[in-house]
Amino acid sequence: MTTRDLDKAALRGEPSYVWRAGQERRMSMIRRAAGDLLKGWVLENGCGVGLYLQHLAPLAGALVGLEYDLERAQEARAHSPHLVNAAGEQLPFTPASFDTILSHEVLEHVSDDRRCVEEMLRVLKPGGVILLFVPNLGYPFETHGVYWRGRYHFGNIPLVHYLPSRFRQQLAPHVRAYSGKDLELLFNRLPARIMQKQIIFGAYDNIIYRYPTFGHWLRRMLQWLEHTPLKVFGLSHFWVIQKT
Repeated sequence: MTTRDLDKAALRGEPSYVWRAGQERRMSMIRRAAGDLLKGWVLENGCGVGLYLQHLAPLAGALVGLEYDLERAQEARAHSPHLVNAAGEQLPFTPASFDTILSHEVLEHVSDDRRCVEEMLRVLKPGGVILLFVPNLGYPFETHGVYWRGRYHFGNIPLVHYLPSRFRQQLAPHVRAYSGKDLELLFNRLPARIMQKQIIFGAYDNIIYRYPTFGHWLRRMLQWLEHTPLKVFGLSHFWVIQKT
């Protein structure tokens, strides 16, 4: 990566560029959780370069993508005619505009995550749902890189999440990871009902590409752990939140 690319990755994360088994699995979870609500107005809040928009388009009655980064928003426009360049803390939509909002690994990057949640609920119709994916604090790796001695280092860095918060903030001031309690506090006293809580592991497509036999075994084993107490070490939370 160039220095400019590293700076953007640190500040805003890296969006999905290729559709593989991991994205397909998450898309299946989205379809099941939203059901017929996908036939209404759908917002992807933080759509990156539009990969999920491309796969949501055949399902959604009307689809809107919102992306903070202008270059990524311009690229995403190929997948939806309704593309907005704006920040999640101030959504440019009227109240009760959407039936479904997808926030996929975005909330950890914003300046004010509570404000973003309030805004999503404001523009969501009563009975509509937020489909929320965020990093799990229990995962053994910080997947967004770290800062060390004033320089950003991209990659999966082990054990950062297990450090005391003061040291973790020094290494990863650019990103958050959430415990279940953190998410509960985030939605506390808001017009919201938690409909589903799940911790999921990844699909490890990069490992499978390089080491197919081992990679497929690793995927099966870790995804099986989602049904055991060891799910606390999973990669991401997937929550479904309904506006009351």
